Amino acid sequence: MIEMKKIFMVTKVLLVHLCLLAQNQETIDPDKKTDWWDDIDGFMNQQAKITLGLVNDALKINPPAIQESLMRKMALTMIDNVMHDEKAAYRPAVQQFFQVHIGNAVEEIKNEKVVEGAVIWKLYNHSFVIKTPSITIGFDIQRGLKSVEGFTISRELIKTLVDVVDILLITHIHGDHADELVAEMFLTQNKPVVTPADIFTGSSIYQRILHPQRKSHEIQEIYLPEKGFSIKAVVYPGHQGEKILNNVYLVFSPEGLAFSHTGDQSNLNDFEWIDRIGDNFKVDVVMTNSWATYPELRLAHGYRSKLIIAGHENEMGHTIDHREPFWLNYNRLGDKTLFPWIQMVMGEKFHYISRKE
Repeated sequence: MIEMKKIFMVTKVLLVHLCLLAQNQETIDPDKKTDWWDDIDGFMNQQAKITLGLVNDALKINPPAIQESLMRKMALTMIDNVMHDEKAAYRPAVQQFFQVHIGNAVEEIKNEKVVEGAVIWKLYNHSFVIKTPSITIGFDIQRGLKSVEGFTISRELIKTLVDVVDILLITHIHGDHADELVAEMFLTQNKPVVTPADIFTGSSIYQRILHPQRKSHEIQEIYLPEKGFSIKAVVYPGHQGEKILNNVYLVFSPEGLAFSHTGDQSNLNDFEWIDRIGDNFKVDVVMTNSWATYPELRLAHGYRSKLIIAGHENEMGHTIDHREPFWLNYNRLGDKTLFPWIQMVMGEKFHYISRKE
């Protein structure tokens, strides 16, 4: 009986000790914790935090370039690994990565003085902003995952961005490309919003949106009231799949640079006009959804652009198998000596200067 009491007391003391230890571990700075037993979410977040911290260090000294260093390739793959966690968008470390990178980019867009060429920022998913000496152009600007507060760009930050972008072009109806709040902010500032005719059809802003004709190789003009001049653009009749309208834009800056954004272009029948883009225009940069340039780089052969920038990687609203990774671009985009291409992380910028023919 005495022996049983001793065993009971020892067990009780041990349990109390373990409970206190667990409580202490919970209050310890996560960066100093030595184990994460029974805290899988905490462990995964800390692993993401450490990984993305190293990624940030690597990206600072290895910016986007046609010739990627081994360190940059490793950093991009590390991002893929973090983002392909099913719960990635809910991890505080991933949300911080998103918020900091987008916040820094908006601040740069606001303050950057472009003297030559164009500075191109990649925001989240397939959002791009291009700034030349005379104009700032936005493509598919949206706020992120609107169902996840920490993975959504705030209204205040979007307002700061809209203040310095002169025109918004939206490719198609899907929410990871078209954001009604963002469109409304542009219209409120008397800045043009251009979309296919099937977007925001039931909204009060619909009649204020420009719906240019979708015509292959035909230049149209879009007037910018706040700038006091028009820019030229081609609105190609693209599609995502067979039925979803997807405007493929080719926009010419006043300096004569030509930029194309493909949205989610993915319809083989449209190669009838894609194959002839390069015959009609000299394209500087095409920002393409990463899966649209193959098989055999047919889209790249059609454009014959001076630079390809891949987009739509790590869209958190997609399932893991379609949350396109950076590492898969090496199979899809092919030989850089034939068609130069780069990869960009959200928030990064690239200074494009047209090379002489």
